[in-house]
Amino acid sequence: MKIQPEIELNATTEEKIKEAARRVFTSKGYAATRTRDIAEESGYNLALINYYFRSKEKLFDIIMLEHLQLFIHSVMGIVNDPETSVHEKIELLISHYIDMLIKNPDLPLFVLSEINANPVKLAAKLGFGHVERGNIYLVKQWKELTAAKILPNVNPLHILMNVLSMTIFPFVASPLLRNRTGISQEEFNKLMLERKKLIPVWINAMITTS
Repeated sequence: MKIQPEIELNATTEEKIKEAARRVFTSKGYAATRTRDIAEESGYNLALINYYFRSKEKLFDIIMLEHLQLFIHSVMGIVNDPETSVHEKIELLISHYIDMLIKNPDLPLFVLSEINANPVKLAAKLGFGHVERGNIYLVKQWKELTAAKILPNVNPLHILMNVLSMTIFPFVASPLLRNRTGISQEEFNKLMLERKKLIPVWINAMITTS
């Protein structure tokens, strides 16, 4: 393990430590990860890691908050935009998630495994509060279009769940899919980019046949 001198205290060092921590937390989970594991993965000593982040818990909180912002908070601007239609919002959500997950393919497993482990504690610790469904502009739009009989009278959460499952689950299943089909990461990413066009078609078909 290389040991870096203390003069290397800068933003680049901080990002390298966080990147190493992401890899270790993703592969081992929070409970099984030691600060020493992160030090070995990053190539920096324990003193330097503690200088930046104080503890494994604080480092994990920072990384998880960043992941949640990518995974959930980043889409709130899309679903609450009064200038776009329901169909435009669906297309933007799909495009956003696929582009984001191609860049961060390990993100779904990391976030979902930790949320599943202790959702209440994690939400409280990171300030990830409850979102009232009625305050989401997409839901308001859906209700208005339902009342006007333009859209079917189904809970809009069904549509959101379909959008999320059709975009996110392939990334969760990617290791298995690539192993069993023999496709490369590049080929998988190409398939996901094709789904940016296909999923809106499938969602719209669900809406019109409901």
